[in-house]
Amino acid sequence: MLTVKILGPGCSNCRKLEAVSREAAATAGVAAEFVKVTDMNAIMAFDLLSTPGLVIDGKLVSSGRIPTKAEVGQWLSAAVSPAGAQPPR
Repeated sequence: MLTVKILGPGCSNCRKLEAVSREAAATAGVAAEFVKVTDMNAIMAFDLLSTPGLVIDGKLVSSGRIPTKAEVGQWLSAAVSPAGAQPPR
């Protein structure tokens, strides 16, 4: 199971990012645990310049925007693929 972290203070964009990510995981059939990270020290550990941020299995894949459901789906699929493709930022 993948771990998907939503980084941010809990703003409306953070909630939108979580919703898009959950929809993408369901559409892609990927089992994922969703974790909200609101602690600024924990967020800064990911070298995040702006929120919201999306981390999939420890890798920051998006920051400062809300990616599309298709983008998140691609990143989730890449994270579970045996090739271990690196998702773009």
